[in-house]
Amino acid sequence: MREEKDAPLRSDAVANRERILEVALAELTRSADVPLSTIAKKACVGQGTLYRNFPSREALVLEIYRHEMRQLADTAATLLRTRPPDQALREWMGHLARFAMAKAGLADALHKATSAPGGPAKPGHGPVTEAVELLLAANEEVGTIRPGVTSDDFLLAICGLWQIDPRDNGQARARRLLDLVMDGLRAGAPGR
Repeated sequence: MREEKDAPLRSDAVANRERILEVALAELTRSADVPLSTIAKKACVGQGTLYRNFPSREALVLEIYRHEMRQLADTAATLLRTRPPDQALREWMGHLARFAMAKAGLADALHKATSAPGGPAKPGHGPVTEAVELLLAANEEVGTIRPGVTSDDFLLAICGLWQIDPRDNGQARARRLLDLVMDGLRAGAPGR
């Protein structure tokens, strides 16, 4: 009997899917050409399970990107529930830096997945933009950042993250860059 396409996955199927995504992110970050059989083996699933979840390399790469982006976006609301808005924003920026570093390693695989004629388009960054808007609004409301900063302003200010080589002291360089951006956001804040 075949399951409905939208039926919820069993817990073991969810665990398999999550493990595949985790292993694939690590492996594709190291090499865009890693065989899918290697990913399946390291995720401790059969190739059939991998292909049932991700029918092609492109589908897997795009889902890794979407999955990581969703996790990053969801972190914003979680941080706002547990920290003051300015701390939530700065901590989230650290998560964004780690996402950027991982994406730098995955960039080759993502480019290969989306550059073939008739291939899928690269997913948009809507969830990240929404998270930025949520964090900026919370901070503007309490006066911890200058008023009127838009998500476009913020994303342009931090775009240097995507230029940092993760192997060349990348995390330390990202922290310095993000501290500078945070200082700029705080300058002129009414609550300071």
